[in-house]
Amino acid sequence: MATPSRILLQTTIPTVEDDWHIGRFSLLHDYLADLRDAAGDNLFEVVARDRDPIGAPDSVLSQLDATAFDELWLFAVDTGDGLTAEDCEAITRFRQRGGGLLVTRDHMDLGSSVCTLGGVGDAHFFHSRHPDPDASHHHRDDTFTPNILWPNYHSGANGDFQHVDINGPLHAVLTDPDAPGGMVHSLPAHPHEGAVDKPRDDPSARVIAKGCSKLSGTEFNLVVAFEPSSDGGPAIAESTFHHFADYNWNPSMGAPSFVTEAPGDALAHAPEAQRSIERYVRNLALWLAGRPVNTPIAA
Repeated sequence: MATPSRILLQTTIPTVEDDWHIGRFSLLHDYLADLRDAAGDNLFEVVARDRDPIGAPDSVLSQLDATAFDELWLFAVDTGDGLTAEDCEAITRFRQRGGGLLVTRDHMDLGSSVCTLGGVGDAHFFHSRHPDPDASHHHRDDTFTPNILWPNYHSGANGDFQHVDINGPLHAVLTDPDAPGGMVHSLPAHPHEGAVDKPRDDPSARVIAKGCSKLSGTEFNLVVAFEPSSDGGPAIAESTFHHFADYNWNPSMGAPSFVTEAPGDALAHAPEAQRSIERYVRNLALWLAGRPVNTPIAA
């Protein structure tokens, strides 16, 4: 029996019902937990949790490098105080020991605590913290929500899907042998995605996928990949956690009350887009665990 890879799905806020708590990523959790290899064994053991109360190191994140987890999917849904110095140091050590790391955020300053993370944190640009020095990400795309400033990019309504443009050589996490061209072509849409880019001084990183605003036609980065090296394990910086949220996969599951934009329903009527998104998630989980993305999966 193969040993399943251990995944931690973790938010950067304590459990608050009217917010983006970890329960709003239940479809992702269930999809990963249900994946089985050709022998019928679970590919992943998945733990999902919110952080401990703000003001002290998180009991898990601050000791992540001493745990048995193989990968961390960090959903930065805080407004700047979601990670302590101890949390960041342990996450850095976790990756240095070979752990896989996904770090994702959203518009403006949402999730800006991740910019205190070395390496992957440097791929995230915000409004008030770690803004892009050459202003290439000082872009306000969604003008329908006036309180949301740059960076934000409008890839579509929550509940719709967007086309993924492959950037450079096709990366393993974007391969899909069952799709036209052999590549992932869709991700969930969101009205105001954040800004990510390759850190200028990190040769292990590159932008692997781009999107395009449905309002302005502006091209923006969706995914930055960090190849595993002697400095650390594989990592991904992604423009928005909404690529993984229940509300974006199925708007009928609801969202916090502060979400005011009307959702779409295009994804519900697009089985090929649904399959593409699932393939991306599967690839991502395998790649971050150091396993081949073409690992046979039970039907």
